[in-house]
Amino acid sequence: MIQGIGAATGVAIGKAFVLPSWEWDLPESRMENIDLSKEFERLYEGIRTSRNEIEFIRNEFKEVVGEEESSIFDAHLAILEDPIFMNEIQGIIERQYKAAEVAVKEAIDHFVTMFDLLDDEYMKERALDIKDVGNRLLKHLLGAPEITLPQDTQPYILVAKELSPSQLVHLNPSHVLGIATLIGGKTSHSAIMSRALGIPLVSGLENSLKTPIQTGDMLIIDGDQGQVFIHPNETALAHYEAVRVKQQQKKEQLQLLASVESVTKDGYQMTLSSNISSVKELDMALKHGADGVGLFRTEFLYMDRVTFPSEEEQFEVYRQVTEMMGSRSVVIRTLDIGGDKHLDYFSLPEEDNPFLGYRAIRISLDRKELFKTQLRAILRASHYGKVKIMYPMISSVEEVRLANELLHESMSELDTRGIQYNHNIQVGIMIEVPAAVAIADLLAEETDFFSIGTNDLVQYVLAVDRMNEQIAHLYHPYHPAILRMLRSTVEAARNAGISVSVCGEMAGDERSIPLWIELGVHELSMSPQSLLRIKHRLLNTAAEEEKAVAKACYKLHTNTEIQKLLDDYHHSHRSSRSIAAE
Repeated sequence: MIQGIGAATGVAIGKAFVLPSWEWDLPESRMENIDLSKEFERLYEGIRTSRNEIEFIRNEFKEVVGEEESSIFDAHLAILEDPIFMNEIQGIIERQYKAAEVAVKEAIDHFVTMFDLLDDEYMKERALDIKDVGNRLLKHLLGAPEITLPQDTQPYILVAKELSPSQLVHLNPSHVLGIATLIGGKTSHSAIMSRALGIPLVSGLENSLKTPIQTGDMLIIDGDQGQVFIHPNETALAHYEAVRVKQQQKKEQLQLLASVESVTKDGYQMTLSSNISSVKELDMALKHGADGVGLFRTEFLYMDRVTFPSEEEQFEVYRQVTEMMGSRSVVIRTLDIGGDKHLDYFSLPEEDNPFLGYRAIRISLDRKELFKTQLRAILRASHYGKVKIMYPMISSVEEVRLANELLHESMSELDTRGIQYNHNIQVGIMIEVPAAVAIADLLAEETDFFSIGTNDLVQYVLAVDRMNEQIAHLYHPYHPAILRMLRSTVEAARNAGISVSVCGEMAGDERSIPLWIELGVHELSMSPQSLLRIKHRLLNTAAEEEKAVAKACYKLHTNTEIQKLLDDYHHSHRSSRSIAAE
């Protein structure tokens, strides 16, 4: 057994197909009689062809998995248009008299080496994007064919040193059972895409793999545990085949629950809403029985374009989502850019700590007209259904009041134009920074609801960048400090008589259910893929039993103890359910 990183869940069993590494037959490094104008012309033509190809791939992929995952290719387009990257290539051609393809290869190597030297796993994985774009450009400059995959319909497990998004997007999910890569991790774009496509993926095998995997080798990959078995014995094959069959059967059985009400055996009601970033994701959420939209990430409307979206453009999308949800609520979060989310046409300042910098509500309150354009669009959509507004990254009462002032100005502007909207629209905030928790009682007096964003809350409370693989082991959602923060927030909301929901990753984690029930939380919002799994757990448990487990957690002193208790309870609960089913 080879231990790696479980980057996309699921089990796959099959024969390996090893993808060859990129290898280029380049001309002589220096060409004394080079025609510079011709090389520049070849370069620009290669860029145009690559750009058209990437745009086509992005649009095709968007139809399959939605806006958020397909935005990976926006980063590739940005690299092609990056003046620093292009200036490096042009400089090598002009000053060193080298062919366009040689200049591109040297520029790729330069930037990849620079990224690899950074003590940051996230940036190292972004180096793969540069290689992906550069290799696409090289392919067109050299007239090289795509690396061909097996043409028959026999499914296989794809093995590669690294797998770029461009290579992954061309795979037929029905032919690819799973993927194993030597390098990469959970935050790579390929991992994100694998999860979206439902393909099991194990990454980071390079250090533990002693003998190279060969095409035709029988493999088992376990994307949950991050394990790969080469030439497994009959016992392992039988075990994992049973696991794989059960996983498929469970998916089919869970789909039957889509229209079932989410309530425990002793009557604890839970609203299960979905986080979405596109209409395509809403389709999936509705298929899986979402009770509402608990978080509409509007920043993705601002991506994949060259200017800010107009009020009319935003209104049409918000209206469509609202009408699709009918009587169910839609919580629209205002623009949340900055940190790791950038717009090509909106220049953000260089910052040492962008996650602590100019982002989210801070940008909105600084760029008031930009903010009001979005607020007017949301207000107009509220005429068509149960729309709520939510402000991100709030840390003070002043921010809420300033945002509400701009909201009221937007209302007045719509009144002047004679446009209808819900004058009593509910306004809430994200609780995702420690300051918001500390003054939750004060913030509750200013708002209609709270939504706890556990991803950033854990990150800020524990001072751990969850995208940094070197310290990812310190990112503990069940740290005693987090549990206390959750209790403090919920109690403040309850005392003020406002509702509170959870929309971070913890909402879709079955282990967290005892915490929410004991705290009295009645709404969770999660990815569409998590809805049926969480509903199944709720239907097969009793609230009083869950509360007892949560109360025991609050008596423990360490994350390790709390997580073990929740893990043990989850596994025993799952075992008892499967026995009952049999």
